[in-house]
Amino acid sequence: MAVAETQTLNKNVSGAWLARYALEQLPVSFTFGIPGVHTTELYDELNNSESIQPVLVTHEENAAFMGDAISRSTGDQIGCLLIVPAAGLTHAMSGIGECFLDGIPLLVVSGGIRTDIPMGNQLHELSHAKLLDGITKGPFKVTDHKDVVPTLFEAYRIAMEGFPGPVHVELPVNLQLFRDKVDALPVFTPPAIPVFEDEAKLDAAVQELASAQRPGIFVGWGAVDVVDEVTAIAEALGAPVTTTLQGLSAFPADHALHAGMGFSKAAVPAAANAFADCDCLLSIGVAFSEIPTGSFSCEVPSKHIHIDIKEENIGLNFPTSVGLAGDSRDIVPRLRQKLSEQGVNEAARKAAVAEQISRDKEAYREEWLAHLNDRVNPCLFFDALQKQMDRDNITVLDDGNHTFLAAELHGIRGARSLICPSDFNAMGYCVPAAIGAKLANPSKRVVGIVGDGCFLMTGMEVLTASLNNLGVIYFIFSDGELSQISQGQEIPYNRKTCTVMGEIRFEGIAMATGAAYIPMTSNAEIEAKISEAMALSDKGQPVIVDVKIDYSKRTRFTQGVVKAVLKRFPLGDKFRFIGRAVTRKFTG
Repeated sequence: MAVAETQTLNKNVSGAWLARYALEQLPVSFTFGIPGVHTTELYDELNNSESIQPVLVTHEENAAFMGDAISRSTGDQIGCLLIVPAAGLTHAMSGIGECFLDGIPLLVVSGGIRTDIPMGNQLHELSHAKLLDGITKGPFKVTDHKDVVPTLFEAYRIAMEGFPGPVHVELPVNLQLFRDKVDALPVFTPPAIPVFEDEAKLDAAVQELASAQRPGIFVGWGAVDVVDEVTAIAEALGAPVTTTLQGLSAFPADHALHAGMGFSKAAVPAAANAFADCDCLLSIGVAFSEIPTGSFSCEVPSKHIHIDIKEENIGLNFPTSVGLAGDSRDIVPRLRQKLSEQGVNEAARKAAVAEQISRDKEAYREEWLAHLNDRVNPCLFFDALQKQMDRDNITVLDDGNHTFLAAELHGIRGARSLICPSDFNAMGYCVPAAIGAKLANPSKRVVGIVGDGCFLMTGMEVLTASLNNLGVIYFIFSDGELSQISQGQEIPYNRKTCTVMGEIRFEGIAMATGAAYIPMTSNAEIEAKISEAMALSDKGQPVIVDVKIDYSKRTRFTQGVVKAVLKRFPLGDKFRFIGRAVTRKFTG
């Protein structure tokens, strides 16, 4: 984005007026926060806006997750916080950190203490720059009226450019309240997609892909806006496609070449088998972080073409043969065109790969369907849910065992139709993020899949959904444990420590927040209870569905990660852990 033009103003205006003007020029439709003494003038000014809706939340952490969901679920809007200094920022830091590690743009606007008086120890007096160092792309503190608009424009530019992320702008309360002469206002110009200029590297990537015998494609969130181009490349190469956790909606799960999440020993059989002999890997918008690599246990071939907007990610953790540091929206369509010009069309390979993937997926599904007891079977649940979800409906996950059940069993078909916490991996994401996604996408159905432990962290925010008539459905996978960790404890320790919560009465939370409550206790109830929840949500009422989930069968991810981590232990400690687990198994 460039701010090259100005328009004449030549009048006395308050800093709050200037902030409203700036936000109205940006792709901001909502702000999230709780008013305080340092932001009341900003809130009063935004009440005059015809394009921006201030949304009251119950906790600033949830405000940040809502803003995150605005950016993730739309691609053309940016989430915006409007919060008090110090306490508001510290509450919001989990959501800000999630955006920072996951590469999600977020505009964090806070009030600030007065700068026009010499008094120290003012209310909320903290150094925001020090506080936010390491989890934002940049802090700004505005000191003059004329700088309010250009600073907010610059903050947006920084949030969007390169690897996206959160940017903080502090507006001292005296600037908001008082007026000063401003001669001109900058005119906002939307940013352009940067052009990748190294044609020779693009040609080298094409040659490696065209000569490969068993190519594979690994896509992350950075590929979410080039789904059609990735699909065309995969079909031309006859290459299986796997995704990161965050990139589950970057390739349609109902495509014949979709293999699953990851390709390590922690991946589902379809993905592990499809990539077992991969001789050339095309990675698009992936950071090779811990979760999608199965705790760094995947095997990457020597021919590895890595496209990522963050140059530091190229070659990080796994070597590359061709590194293309740039925007996938520019690079991937050009790569597709060059492959087309080469006449690459591996129809026979595509058919063979697709057949193997289909067999492996069906066998894995049957494995889950054979695991039945008196609780709700995860595979039957996701089968029924998917039948009642349109392609562009949005699923929001949290952090826990339910996350990896969804990754393995819930087919995501539309771009940006699944959002979840990833590298920061904060619990409590789902409830507020689903509200943000619904606000930004009112015509789409939004469902949350959330564990009971995660729901307890932010569940009272359902009140905000009720107050705004948002028909979000929350399927709480309830088993009374922090099951992802408790299962991780069971394997090496043969005991559970501090992970058993007991039974929670979610009906009381539904009553307190104005949500409908539906219990789901058996497989026979799944389809009818999902239909009932959707009918209620269509009337604008949030719905809490208490799903008595069967967590007794472990996901491939959980099993694979525990093994991968144990494998890297020093030999003596490895035997110590195994011996202790075996002993406890027999002695209790």
